[in-house]
Amino acid sequence: MVIKNVNLETVCGYTSTLPDNTLPEVAFAGKSNVGKSSLINALMNRKALARTSAQPGKTQTINYYNINEEIYLVDLPGYGFAKVSEAEKKKWGEMIEKYLHTSKQLKKVFLLIDIRHKPSANDKMMYDWIVYQGFEPVIVATKLDKLKRSQVQKQIKILKEGLELKKGTTLIPFSSISKQGREEIWAIMDEIVDTE
Repeated sequence: MVIKNVNLETVCGYTSTLPDNTLPEVAFAGKSNVGKSSLINALMNRKALARTSAQPGKTQTINYYNINEEIYLVDLPGYGFAKVSEAEKKKWGEMIEKYLHTSKQLKKVFLLIDIRHKPSANDKMMYDWIVYQGFEPVIVATKLDKLKRSQVQKQIKILKEGLELKKGTTLIPFSSISKQGREEIWAIMDEIVDTE
């Protein structure tokens, strides 16, 4: 896809009503600091479309990016270890749940997992929950550039086993620095646009 225009069209907080969009949506989920903003910026070839931060938990809203008036990229709040109160975490969880449960246009969920570490209990829970909602998540293994080439296959195996991935699940190793994996993610999004 040639990106002609991208705009952050809707930002939904905890009490917001989710927009009733007519375009297909793809959602990106992942725990705090997994590299979600960096991935979105790399996908869009923009430096600072999504705000990146060294401090986990920057995304506290559901952000809808309209790409070319063809598809929405939906950035979900990070889950996990952001330094926020339990009440706040519960709110984010409820927002993610509400979105996955009620969006009529959601076509695909990308679940971001840091390739360097064994998936956390939160990652596993999120994966199971997405599957339970009837989606086949695409796993994006982020921070690929932080591994030596020789470690990659071993870490992918740890990831697959840790999440107990269903057979045939797409797993894309991704680096926001080298942009490896970008084309594969776009290919999936293009296919969604083409079939709409």
